[in-house]
Amino acid sequence: MYVCLCKGVTCSQIRDCARRGEAASLRDLSRALGVATQCGKCGRCARELLEAARAGEAESGAALQCA
Repeated sequence: MYVCLCKGVTCSQIRDCARRGEAASLRDLSRALGVATQCGKCGRCARELLEAARAGEAESGAALQCA
């Protein structure tokens, strides 16, 4: 599922970035993937996905759904 439409970032990319240790915060995600750098509407969802991935959760896209 796309999380950031402005930059074309998916939930899989966010989880992969977290698993590789490239992102520990939304700021890190923004630097690595460009998330929440334009309109910012994806910020909350991206942060939730990042936190879930760092906690070892959200193995499937259905595990966490962003509004």
